[in-house]
Amino acid sequence: MPYTQARLTLELNETQKNDLQSKLTNAVSSAFSKPTAYIMTEIADNCSLYMAGNKLDKGAYISVSLLGTTTKQACEDLTQQICAILNNDYGIDGKNIYVTYHPENLWGWNNMMF
Repeated sequence: MPYTQARLTLELNETQKNDLQSKLTNAVSSAFSKPTAYIMTEIADNCSLYMAGNKLDKGAYISVSLLGTTTKQACEDLTQQICAILNNDYGIDGKNIYVTYHPENLWGWNNMMF
């Protein structure tokens, strides 16, 4: 049930979006032991992101919502994986990446609540 929202300043083609989606989905699946079949990922490119009042040429905001609770260690490990993916594949420095986590107690799907 994790939902990952990725907002990047860069413009990505469909191949890059699919690749990023796959890498983020696999990282989230591994970090939280969730099947990939239940992970939804949003990729929003060409976003205007600002840090300290300055527009970032290369920056990203990643938000991960998940059902239930998790540990700080799991989030730290996933943050490292996400930063590595964004740095290695897109040249985004970790200092220009924010990652937030949102544990949710109420989550609906397919006409029901989990």
